[in-house]
Amino acid sequence: MAAERTFSILKPDATARNRTGAINAMIEAAGLRIVAQRRLRMSRPQAEKFYEVHKARPFYGELVDFMISGPVVVQVLEGENAVAKYREVMGATDPAKAAAGTIRKEHAVSVGENSVHGSDAPEAAAQEIAQFFSKEEIVG
Repeated sequence: MAAERTFSILKPDATARNRTGAINAMIEAAGLRIVAQRRLRMSRPQAEKFYEVHKARPFYGELVDFMISGPVVVQVLEGENAVAKYREVMGATDPAKAAAGTIRKEHAVSVGENSVHGSDAPEAAAQEIAQFFSKEEIVG
């Protein structure tokens, strides 16, 4: 099977606690390559657009506020079945329910401060990657 790409965000709770390197090490140990990476501060319009799929949900405003509260690290990951592999490495949204050895079990604080985002499908990954990276920025 050909290599696939997925999108990742290391969220403000992870960057505030200096977990970028540790999380990157877990990503790479899982066999995924980081082919693009940038630290940035999301603007409110960026966060609102990125999470607009959740706009009708009660947590939307809180999620947007959280995502603009500090720097994030946006990434493009590549590997065999990258979307599914990264979701497995991330672990369950609730760190208390996440499997041992997953990013969220090891690094997340709570359901809200769960350290990482990962695309849920190849189509979503392509859209999410395009929001933050040009094709020329992705070295692969």
